[in-house]
Amino acid sequence: REWRAAWIATVANIDWPSKPGLSAEAQQAEIKALCDTAVSTGLNALILQVRTSADALYESKLEPWSEYLTGTQDQHPGYDPLAVWLAECRLRGLELHAWFNPYRARQGTAKSTAADSHVSRSRPDWVKRYGDQLWMDPGEPAAAEHTLAVVRDVLTRYAIDGVHIDDYFYPYPIQDPVTKIDVDFPDEPSWQRYVDKGGVLTRADWRRYNVNTLVQRLYTMSHEVRPGTRVGISPFGLPKPDMRPPGIAGFSQYDKLYADVELWLREGWMDYLAPQLYWPRAQAPQAFEVLLQAWRALNPLGRPIHPGLFTSRINDTPQSWQPDEVLGQIDSIRRLSPGSGHIHFSMAALAQNRKGIADALRSTSYAAR
Repeated sequence: REWRAAWIATVANIDWPSKPGLSAEAQQAEIKALCDTAVSTGLNALILQVRTSADALYESKLEPWSEYLTGTQDQHPGYDPLAVWLAECRLRGLELHAWFNPYRARQGTAKSTAADSHVSRSRPDWVKRYGDQLWMDPGEPAAAEHTLAVVRDVLTRYAIDGVHIDDYFYPYPIQDPVTKIDVDFPDEPSWQRYVDKGGVLTRADWRRYNVNTLVQRLYTMSHEVRPGTRVGISPFGLPKPDMRPPGIAGFSQYDKLYADVELWLREGWMDYLAPQLYWPRAQAPQAFEVLLQAWRALNPLGRPIHPGLFTSRINDTPQSWQPDEVLGQIDSIRRLSPGSGHIHFSMAALAQNRKGIADALRSTSYAAR
């Protein structure tokens, strides 16, 4: 059947909980309401962000409770959110995939003081400041082992349907305010250790090797620990420059995030790809249909491709999309990739029924259940 999903972003309380510090009862009421909305709209899967920045939205001995639950990092919310999400999804026949940020250690707008158990305090040698964020260095092998241990722990204790990672590998570049040149990620210690041990890769290729290794190991480990788990990756939506169709232009995740998504597809290190196709169909340099076809052509093993749709671009600003843009993109997916599916970013747009988008999906695109 067609896979119809939505991301539930917990970082900065984008989707849930609606704000930090709600009672356990209020948070659980919001969980039930969002699950009800998902079902009534016509979705059959949710992708819940359970690790935003080396924190946990579930019972964990490896990382502290997320500040987005209570307002204070490592303060117990009074219940186990992931367990409740799982139970409510099961009651309604919804899949639940657990979404992890592999490397981010602190988001820019975070307010809570880091707990003693947070990696920035327990292992400061792994963590680098980059702009207003903290980031675990992908070049630190022990940091990658820690991320894999976190995912293994969740897979071992929770009957989730999938493991999901997004587009944050090395961080999106920031610019020096004076020179307007990209600031390089501060990984000199781990890079120098690699060189001193006889490493021969260029720095960019070494960074890609670090990410490739994590992706491959995540895929293998997930299937070993919980057979049948689906591993999904949601990268930035443009292929690398030398693999793009004519006329497509823009940011290169291969060169800037060190994400060789095309390699991962060729090797089969994922069970589905969800490229973030966050542009309108008429925007020629990032044309939706052209990009969807491009990713399908880069997929020799025939992995399912479930594009990410920027449904939250429907809002109350003058630049807002109209619901017809999202409905039209779903039509394009069905025409070009029958039997596939898609993911809405994010659940808030559907829960708030912005410009009637949930009603429109219910009555048109999702009328056939």
